[in-house]
Amino acid sequence: MTLIPRTGGEILVANLLAQGATHAFCVPGESYLAVLDALYDVRDRIGLYVCRHEGGAATMAEAYGKLTGRPGIALVTRGPGASNAAIGIHTAAQDSTPMIVFVGQVGGDFVDREAFQEVDYRRMYGGVAKWAAQIDRADRIPEYVAHAYRIAMSGRPGPVVLALPEDMLTSRAACADTARVE
Repeated sequence: MTLIPRTGGEILVANLLAQGATHAFCVPGESYLAVLDALYDVRDRIGLYVCRHEGGAATMAEAYGKLTGRPGIALVTRGPGASNAAIGIHTAAQDSTPMIVFVGQVGGDFVDREAFQEVDYRRMYGGVAKWAAQIDRADRIPEYVAHAYRIAMSGRPGPVVLALPEDMLTSRAACADTARVE
């Protein structure tokens, strides 16, 4: 099988589809435009619900997870956007709700340089999320997404936070999508 190179944004959305995602909640942000572009291409399969505040997007994703038993998906931009989503993530942890929050992040060349709105999401959410990680390579997106679903739904369900560096989302990689996690 020949794999066609895709952007990180396209790979992420393809793997959300592979996991059965049908809804996503967000406040659009420039740090993950590649994901928004890819979501537009599959708008007939994943409904994107645009919110006015990241707290609302996270709360809607938490409610979706609570109602369906599958992780609710929220997308927020870096810095203040991620901070605003914290109450929804905390609610998911307290109520044992499966949820995955994708957070835009500064590009890899700017990490650990105090770039504008840079936050270490592993430290920020380490105490409330079941798992907080950053995807640094586009070819590893399928692995991270499947693992996020597995963690969010296993044992006591809860929230997972994945940071998405801007340059990783626009880079291209050829990789296979993963199978649905049950």
